[in-house]
Amino acid sequence: MNGLDSLFNVILTTDFAFSVLRVTTPILFAALGALISNRAGIINIGMEGIMLVSALTGVIVSSYAQNAWVGLLGAVLAGTLIAGLLAYFTLKFKTHIILGGIAINMFASGGTVFILYLLSGDKGSSTSLPSKVLPSLELPLIKDIPVVGQILSGHHVLTYISIISVFVVYYLLNRTSLGLRIRSVGENSHAAQSVGVSVIKIQYTALLLSGFFAGLGGAYMSMGYLSLFTRDMIAGRGWIAIAAESMGRSTTAGTALTSLLFGAADALSNAFQVLKIPAELIATLPYVATVVGLVIYAVSETRKKNRKISAK
Repeated sequence: MNGLDSLFNVILTTDFAFSVLRVTTPILFAALGALISNRAGIINIGMEGIMLVSALTGVIVSSYAQNAWVGLLGAVLAGTLIAGLLAYFTLKFKTHIILGGIAINMFASGGTVFILYLLSGDKGSSTSLPSKVLPSLELPLIKDIPVVGQILSGHHVLTYISIISVFVVYYLLNRTSLGLRIRSVGENSHAAQSVGVSVIKIQYTALLLSGFFAGLGGAYMSMGYLSLFTRDMIAGRGWIAIAAESMGRSTTAGTALTSLLFGAADALSNAFQVLKIPAELIATLPYVATVVGLVIYAVSETRKKNRKISAK
């Protein structure tokens, strides 16, 4: 009971709620990127690798430029470039999108370590690179509100950008002509093409946007969540983001909520340490939550299809 009491004392605090928003940030960025590409009918399996390359690029560029914002720009450009390469080989040379994404993930895992070694002589982390970290922000007025201020104020600047991005992506997909084209291509590419929409151009754009958001998520990992790059530091968040987008039924609000759910599972795994459970078992909690979530989603979709068949 003492262990459970300690656990509840950790969970039922403003610090825990604060940490949920903190760990949700990279998942939310990547999930929004996955949402855009998926709505265009082309899923970006390479989110994990794109985030990893962006994380390293942010550290390297900020180290050489001695400016965190320049590092962020470098990270975003790297993410967009890698997504552009995926789009080029997939849409131009008809490479299978799944194989292309897996290739990017495999390249990123080993390639980032190799590049880090060439530039710094380090293999595990970028401790020798004097990289910069983006700032955290105290929100005027909100910071003085009891409880709410402790949860919402003082976060990393990219956490606030991720929240704003939810509304930006919603507006993009539902209130702009580009969003209409993205949705039409994803729903029926032949019909979209018949009215003059360039399917390949729209899918190029969607993949580039997915790389942009994945780049923001990667930058957060090495310039906010941590202050350096470490080997394979994304640790499955790209895959979790794809799962969050699927569970969110390819809607902006659903994707944001499921991202928050997975972020809470990640934060909860840290809280479970007070129960003296083996760390290796605790570390599996976010991934177990991902599998359970996907199973629930799959069962729900199967029942929905069965009801439609029965109705016919």
